[in-house]
Amino acid sequence: MHHTPLIATIVAGLVIAFVMGAIAHRLRVSPIAGYLLAGVMVGPFTPGFVADANLASELAEIGVILLMFGVGLHFSLKDLLAVRKVAIPGAIGQISAATLMGMALAWWMGWNPLAGFVFGLALSVASTVVLLRALQGANLVQTERGRIAVGWLIVEDLVMVFALVLLPALAGAMASAEGANFAALAAPIAGTVFKVAGFVVLMLLVGRRVIPWALQWVVDSGSRELFRLAVLAIALGVAFGAAFVFDVSFALGAFFAGMILGETPLSRQATEETLPLRDAFAVLFFVSVGMLFDPKVLVEQPVPLLVTVAIILVGKSLAAYAIVRALKHNGRTAITAAASLAQIGEFSFILATLGTELNILPPEGRDLILAGAILSIFANPFLFTLLVPKRQEKPEAAEAPAPLDQHGHVVLIGYGRVGRLIAGDLKAAGQNFVLIEDQSDIAREAEEAGIELVRGNALDADTLAAANIGAASRLLIAIPEGFEAGAIAKKVRELNVGLRIIARAHSDAEVAHLRKIGVPEVVMGEREIASRMLALC
Repeated sequence: MHHTPLIATIVAGLVIAFVMGAIAHRLRVSPIAGYLLAGVMVGPFTPGFVADANLASELAEIGVILLMFGVGLHFSLKDLLAVRKVAIPGAIGQISAATLMGMALAWWMGWNPLAGFVFGLALSVASTVVLLRALQGANLVQTERGRIAVGWLIVEDLVMVFALVLLPALAGAMASAEGANFAALAAPIAGTVFKVAGFVVLMLLVGRRVIPWALQWVVDSGSRELFRLAVLAIALGVAFGAAFVFDVSFALGAFFAGMILGETPLSRQATEETLPLRDAFAVLFFVSVGMLFDPKVLVEQPVPLLVTVAIILVGKSLAAYAIVRALKHNGRTAITAAASLAQIGEFSFILATLGTELNILPPEGRDLILAGAILSIFANPFLFTLLVPKRQEKPEAAEAPAPLDQHGHVVLIGYGRVGRLIAGDLKAAGQNFVLIEDQSDIAREAEEAGIELVRGNALDADTLAAANIGAASRLLIAIPEGFEAGAIAKKVRELNVGLRIIARAHSDAEVAHLRKIGVPEVVMGEREIASRMLALC
């Protein structure tokens, strides 16, 4: 049998990540915690199978590129500007407070100031995935509180992108013969800023024209496969070009590629086409991070670990609460921001890994960050539930749209290409309907179009209740995934047994599955096109 470490690493990483992620999901914890634990299980510090750490690191680099590309795709300057008066000073103030707390702990452990700075910075930034999950679970994404929390996180992400760019320059200056004097630091930092500025200017002047034009050309070719390949080529190509030509990080290049693509009308399609691959490599990234974690830190450094977790769960939260209150917002908004940010995630791992590779952060610092991440991700849902009550059906004052007379109405799920057409026709006909959509950028477009909206996952009973599914006359499931539509139909039947459900499918297998679970009215695009063409003959 041939020795295939690459295949073994990918298979072991994905299979064990699936098992642990499924367990985490059942425990109502972010799957990220499960993926990290999967990495610990296949890592060199635990018995049993050990994946190839070098290969895992290479795969993780692709994961970082695609993660940052996804962050750029969903970056919304409009959303940030809407809450800038609290999000910008709040995020910068909270990052400063958490970084100083981390530096104090590092000083107590005898580390140098730069190691303490990286350690504190890694503790200061929250996970986008965990935050959005918490807000969705409490029906808060579309509220002012939710928008502040998301805007706050956007600012944190931008600060971390800048930190990733400057960190190698700082490390080089610290390692130089001159030491950490001002002149030694100023030259490499100025050089890095100059390179970054050149890359940004090139992307804004050339990339904003070339990337949309290239994608539109691919769309005009009519090849869905070529479009998918073009998006991936842009993400990976710009990231590699940024690193090779301008000597800046993969992360910054991928972020700008996603941000420019996110401004085009093709952003929705690009997100849908690349999501499976981005998710797969993101999982491998979290697994590779978990492989770096040495569980001995739990026994050998219990006090530093407890302090690290306290900084994440308590110190950051108190700082966020105090800042929001100082900016004249009410206690409810302050508590929501505090609870949302009481965890760390993707950027923390990237910073910890980079800091260790640059010999800035000692291995025990990385272990403390990883252990703090795992524990905070597990604890955050319970902390959020305890501190932030779930928003009820009635909207909060000045936070949600006026209530809909939800009786005998139509519930539409999904605002993609098909959902938009349905919504437009329903609106033109004067039909009373409500849309359910869980992607914030798409939901924002629906709101701007004047459509009554419930933000959230249609598999969540609370989301369905907010749309008053029990009093609806029809349910139209316009999402392109037939098997997910079946799961939604099952959930809906529990709340409204006699509801008429019309679903969309893409294959005979999906049609058969939907009919088997009691959805007799299924529309398959290919069949309808064929019938229409024959009718026109």
